[in-house]
Amino acid sequence: MSQPRPKRLHHAGLPVADFPRDQQVADLPLAAADHDLISAANDVLARHYKPFWHTVAAAIRGHDGRIWTGLHIGATVGRLSVCAEAVAFGRALLEGDGTIATAVAVRHPKPDEPDRELAVVPPCGACREMILDHCPQALVILKDDGMLVKRPVRLLLPAPYRR
Repeated sequence: MSQPRPKRLHHAGLPVADFPRDQQVADLPLAAADHDLISAANDVLARHYKPFWHTVAAAIRGHDGRIWTGLHIGATVGRLSVCAEAVAFGRALLEGDGTIATAVAVRHPKPDEPDRELAVVPPCGACREMILDHCPQALVILKDDGMLVKRPVRLLLPAPYRR
């Protein structure tokens, strides 16, 4: 008789039964330090929000415990925009230990959205690749089934690009 599996097992949003046992990881609950990370990103966005130009902020905690923040830099030509996670990681590389233990991004609601609260959002595909390339053991805070959880970045990108 097999043992029951925990309910909150995921792998890139797909049923966990489709993945090898060593890749089955339960979501991790948030600790006080994770809520501090979310607050740091919220503070940056609250101070610097500018519609269509600065709509997302990120915060990363390095393995040394320091927090680095970044702000989305919008551009008229979309491919020239720079994600908040990349800005935060660049700061960690230049000013800190250059690691990512945990990352989070928050976005401002769009003008036509009725909910006016800042919201935790998962990183875009490019940022998932960047985090995985540089810090494959990093955790990412995101909302899943209405709950904030931490999940290994490798589970957000099941088939990463390799050179």
